[in-house]
Amino acid sequence: MVLDIVEYPDKRLRKKSQEVKNFDLDLHRLLDDMYETMMQESGIGLAAIQVAEPIRALIINLPDEEGNQDRENLLEMINPVITHKEGEVFYQEGCLSVPTFYEDIKRFEKVNVNFQDRFGNTKTIEADELLAIAIQHEMDHLDGILFIDKLSYARRKKFEKEYKKYQREKKNKQKKSA
Repeated sequence: MVLDIVEYPDKRLRKKSQEVKNFDLDLHRLLDDMYETMMQESGIGLAAIQVAEPIRALIINLPDEEGNQDRENLLEMINPVITHKEGEVFYQEGCLSVPTFYEDIKRFEKVNVNFQDRFGNTKTIEADELLAIAIQHEMDHLDGILFIDKLSYARRKKFEKEYKKYQREKKNKQKKSA
């Protein structure tokens, strides 16, 4: 089932997500619904809080060389913790919760992460490039942090102005189609 994406400036996005303790059918259903939602919205990552579930769960599915996102490449991370980070890289990020806005954000180039899968099994992953960036972006969501929070003061003010304009235009389109 496709879920609604919580969009900025909704205060739920600022909520710190809680540790997952039950690795049950409800969790599995949520992860499946998150995948369906992410694919519907053409995303590469989604944190549970973005669909109004304040738990420490996220999914990532990077496209392959041909641009396909095969489900067998889906990464589900429950209760992730970064155990090692190194290097620095800038990458242009976007977010399903902050539609139409993209900005260069500084991230760690490589990360090691401990996490659990949907069954509660402990796993470790070493990630670099886009995967490392996506993991850091989604993990920020679990702590109530959005990529726009990492902007300079001047860039953040410009974003706020641009985003208000986007919201007005979206509202006007909705009124016309109703």
